[in-house]
Amino acid sequence: MLRCIIIDDEPLALDLLEDNIRKVPFLELTGRCRSALEALPLLQQGNIDLVFSDIEMPGLNGLQLIQSLPTRPMFIMITAYEQFAMEGYNLDVVDYLLKPVAYERFVKACNKALELNNLRKLAQQPGNSAAAEPGYIFVHVDYSMVKINLDEIVMMEALKDYIKIHFSGGRKPLLVRMSMKNMEETLPGNRFVRIHKSYIVSIAHISAVRKNSVFIDKLELPVSEQYKDTLTRITKGPL
Repeated sequence: MLRCIIIDDEPLALDLLEDNIRKVPFLELTGRCRSALEALPLLQQGNIDLVFSDIEMPGLNGLQLIQSLPTRPMFIMITAYEQFAMEGYNLDVVDYLLKPVAYERFVKACNKALELNNLRKLAQQPGNSAAAEPGYIFVHVDYSMVKINLDEIVMMEALKDYIKIHFSGGRKPLLVRMSMKNMEETLPGNRFVRIHKSYIVSIAHISAVRKNSVFIDKLELPVSEQYKDTLTRITKGPL
């Protein structure tokens, strides 16, 4: 069950959202808010899993609300303004829905949130053993959630607002709209390591390590100062 709240300054929009939420069996509505400021006390309690929020609201808008939270629940943005979609995805929202929202599209977004929530719970299980790991992740590509097997990932490269995922076996790289920080938190730490602000690599595909470099076959990647300690612990020796 996902505990959720809705935020919108229009009473009719709140009513429609509440009606949709009550039709989804794995959602539990715990609050209705007319502004982002009204929602802050609920969010600060830390027991909210999912937020359905408008963007354009008086005072603090929906995107500013996300940025103000040190620990964020999942967000699904619902708005009439398509131009905010790009910024919303930069903040790693689960989905972005344009008003008026068809119920089928609403349910699809809710299913994304449920899947993401389940993956996070698996990652937080004690021990983080190989048996507990799902062996895959889901990532946003356009308006779909694409499944990626962890064994196929060689490395990830930051490209402005995207992450370029490189695969083994000649598979074409995939561009994903996601922050490196969020990706780093999603991947199991015993299988992937961040070596630079622009690179995350699969430990299994590292062929050699030097003081300031990591090699994946003949490809040499830089290791920045802030990530050297992490790499040292993985290699169990000085760089």
